[in-house]
Amino acid sequence: MISETMTVFFAFLASYIAILMIKPLAIKVGLVDTPCSRKKHIGSIPLIGGLCIFVSVLVSVVMFFPLDKQIISYLVCAGAIVLLGVIDDYRQLGVRIRLSIQTLVALLMIWGSDIYIQNLGDLFLFGEIELSWFGIPFTIICVIAAINAFNMIDGIDGLAGSLSITTLISVFLLMLINGNFVFAALPLIIVATIMPYLAFNLGIKGHRNKKIFMGDAGSMFIGLSVIWFLMICTQSQDKTFRPVTALWIIAVPLMDMLAIIIRRIRKGQSPFSADRDHLHHIFMRLGFSSRRALRVIITFSLIMSTIGILGELVQVPEPIMLLLFILFFIGYSTCLQHCWKVARYLRRKR
Repeated sequence: MISETMTVFFAFLASYIAILMIKPLAIKVGLVDTPCSRKKHIGSIPLIGGLCIFVSVLVSVVMFFPLDKQIISYLVCAGAIVLLGVIDDYRQLGVRIRLSIQTLVALLMIWGSDIYIQNLGDLFLFGEIELSWFGIPFTIICVIAAINAFNMIDGIDGLAGSLSITTLISVFLLMLINGNFVFAALPLIIVATIMPYLAFNLGIKGHRNKKIFMGDAGSMFIGLSVIWFLMICTQSQDKTFRPVTALWIIAVPLMDMLAIIIRRIRKGQSPFSADRDHLHHIFMRLGFSSRRALRVIITFSLIMSTIGILGELVQVPEPIMLLLFILFFIGYSTCLQHCWKVARYLRRKR
């Protein structure tokens, strides 16, 4: 317990130091985010959050974890996705390039970890659903989806970081509950490295006027880390929780991404086109401040994660958990589609 506490504290301190060291270098080389029609912040903000989080995770894991094949595979894949994100932050790569590299990273992770999504559980009361060879392309799709889900929802201060903390702590709790102590400290290490970033990003006391952004490097690193944990916990020999539970602890980024993609396709737009129709944008247009929108979305995420954890604890049948999730998603998507009518009504009343 003492060694785990020291590891987490070291990760926190490493992340804080990394931010202080890398921030002036980022400003010097131009790794900054400038305001535009979609980005309403003031001034050029260093895009170093993700890079600092990854560097501190890398140092902490190398120092305190046994470097087996799965851990090395995770670190290599994470390094590749962070490099992609940094380049994208600096040069704005095209969608095809990003998807191609994300596909290669997914294949590398499957090969290196020797794990892919091949069992979906008993979702329809007909027995375990085995994907066989289709599990590999299905895993690639899931990896790309997770990476881009966190990337797409990273739209207001603190949101992607806070949502990732909710998911990672949920994974940690399920690991403890089910006795999986092999990787239990790793989610906490990532959480510890995200905390200093949130302090700078949200301007918590002592960090005002020192804002940094996570950048694509950070959101994609978080998405990759989350899907890696979900694969390890649901597909390894000693399963930590059922695959359907994974939907609940990644619910908000996943539902937001799916709802946005469906809406864009119905409008005849590219699924990867940029817009301001995400959940946080809608809250802002309804008159919420960014902090209030953040609190509401995180509360919703906590509720969804809690349902997933409780469903796992009491072993609610998987078809019921899946049906409930689908109903939540339908309700979520319907609310987003009609929220503009509510917004117009409220504006007229005002």
